[in-house]
Amino acid sequence: MDNNMESMLEVYLFEANDLLEHLDEILINCEKANSFDTDSINEIFRIMHTIKGSSAMMQFNGLATISHKVEDLFYYVREHGIDEKYNEELFDLMFRSSDFIKDEIAKVENNEPLTTDIGTFEQEINDFLKKISTGESNEGAAEPAKQPEGKQVEPHPQAPAQPESAPSQELPKQTQAAAEPIVFDSEYPFAVRVYFDEETEMENLRAVILINAIKDVYQYVKYQPDDIETNPASAEEIIKNGFVIFFRDEQGLKSVLKIIENFVYTKNYTVINKPDDTAQEKSGEKNASEQDESNKQQAQNTAHSVVKQNLINVNLSKLDNLMDLMGEIVITESMVTTPPAGQSAAVDNNFTKASRQLRKLTDELQEIVMSIRMVPISGVFHKMNRIVRDMSKKLDKDVQLVMIGEDTEVDKTIIDNIGDPIMHVVRNAMDHGIETKEERAQTKKPPKGTITLSAQNTGGEIIISVTDDGKGIDRKAVLQKAKKQGLVKRPESEYSAREINNFLLMPGFSTNEVVTEYSGRGVGMDVVKKNVEKVGGDVSIESVFGKGTKILFKIPLTLAIVNGMKISVGETVFTIPINNIRQSFKVDQSAIHYDTDMNEIIMVRNQYYPVVRLHKVFGIETDITDISSGIVILVETHEKAFCIFADALLGEQQVVVKSLPLYLNKYNVKETGITGCAILGDGSISLILDVLNLYNNN
Repeated sequence: MDNNMESMLEVYLFEANDLLEHLDEILINCEKANSFDTDSINEIFRIMHTIKGSSAMMQFNGLATISHKVEDLFYYVREHGIDEKYNEELFDLMFRSSDFIKDEIAKVENNEPLTTDIGTFEQEINDFLKKISTGESNEGAAEPAKQPEGKQVEPHPQAPAQPESAPSQELPKQTQAAAEPIVFDSEYPFAVRVYFDEETEMENLRAVILINAIKDVYQYVKYQPDDIETNPASAEEIIKNGFVIFFRDEQGLKSVLKIIENFVYTKNYTVINKPDDTAQEKSGEKNASEQDESNKQQAQNTAHSVVKQNLINVNLSKLDNLMDLMGEIVITESMVTTPPAGQSAAVDNNFTKASRQLRKLTDELQEIVMSIRMVPISGVFHKMNRIVRDMSKKLDKDVQLVMIGEDTEVDKTIIDNIGDPIMHVVRNAMDHGIETKEERAQTKKPPKGTITLSAQNTGGEIIISVTDDGKGIDRKAVLQKAKKQGLVKRPESEYSAREINNFLLMPGFSTNEVVTEYSGRGVGMDVVKKNVEKVGGDVSIESVFGKGTKILFKIPLTLAIVNGMKISVGETVFTIPINNIRQSFKVDQSAIHYDTDMNEIIMVRNQYYPVVRLHKVFGIETDITDISSGIVILVETHEKAFCIFADALLGEQQVVVKSLPLYLNKYNVKETGITGCAILGDGSISLILDVLNLYNNN
């Protein structure tokens, strides 16, 4: 595949996936309302039309055919409506169509052969269209189909013939009749006849491009010949009689005149305002008053497109390279501005000013680079609507999904890695957590279960939670299963609720005795934990038996650069993320108190906080062991606040986070409180502390 085709394929996949996500959102909202509003019908029609056209261009025939059939279906629904009794069947058919297209696109992405046997599914869509059209006709609801005498109803280019339509063999005659003179549909009384340059070639495909450009601004158009996408012979008819475009209203026609005039293949065009008006031949130029009016209308109708033009799609690998380069700049800037060992910091006043300016520019550059990579988490959250919807039907559970903070922005790499963990946790909540209708009826809870997805930016990290109001975790059952698997190493009474919950995060651990479509296969929360840890995050489980469960993901805002405070313990340098530090202070021995277990605690602002001595935690030799000789740093996370005792503060510095080598994973280094490392300006290495794990494991 050459570079051009690869580029086209990338654009196709990006556009198709984006449209399918949007389609699912529309279908979910319509299903909740149990009706299709006009805007939703038009949007579904547009989505299918776009997927059909781009799939045909890429020669993915199965995709093009199914999306074409769904487009036909929604053309009928758009023109004639649909009886409410068919809604549920239409929703199911649409969700299956969406799944089919998604599966085919996934095969394209994985370079797998596409499905060729689509006859059954295609027939099913055709049968459904026949059913709703026949049913509507029988009920006398086909009122819009009646036209005044002498007027011709022009069918949608690919719409199947309705029962009242003329036989298909007469269509070529109708096409010829519509070409010259023009016969108008009463609903589309305005027209433009376009002639293309003689050397254009493939006039039918040029006409398709023109129609797509027009529909970006104005949707309600028909055209003649009407088979430009499927019949190459229509090119000859366009050469002979021109390409005729019909509009529902005059304003719509005027809004797109500039597009027709500027279209690269347009030779001239004729505007017919009304069937009895005199046509005005145009040769690529308009008179001044018409130009002004068209420009005004164009500005009104395309105001939204200005926003689109300000957005571009960028390959993620380019952003990754940019971020890596930014990291190197931060390290180099630190090296440049750090005075050599043994020299005074005030080497030169000009140098100091220049280094400050460099720091300022580096900070601004870093902020811009990070903001470029940020995307809302709403895309991940909205996908869960479909999972809740499908599982509610299959498991016969009544569940609603609530989303909070869906506009929270997260690094693109993180978004790509947390989609699967969130999906797995939502499935678990549906399968394990929420009770059946019968079980729920025996509790005091509302009949409808609730799963809440929440995201919030706490400054240094993103907190994502998946909460359900279901059964909660039966810790006794978890402990018994852990005992069976030989995971219990000490008396059961000594295990805290957190430790018992953590058994669920171990490989192959499942309390589900029955293997279902959704869970109980032994591949569960451990995979979630690994995927979240890949992006430097952490997973914790909170649950109250009988009331519900909350799964909490704590994920860094970005993976690359953090503001940190360097501290020393003996010969070792640690970095604490600035976002975790509340304050630092000196204390004397009299400020130290002890709890019932003889652990050191310090009172700060009338509250007691436990003390963690880093030299004890990591077994580091140091001369500073007396509390009054060192420094105390009060740190906090969303869960806990405590004090860290170190030798000294070395100052604030931006550091580039480097992952720990993979071979250290077997020693569970992250659980001891070290999340990564950083290269300092003098070339030495500093270990970055994970404040939460530092406390939980000490």
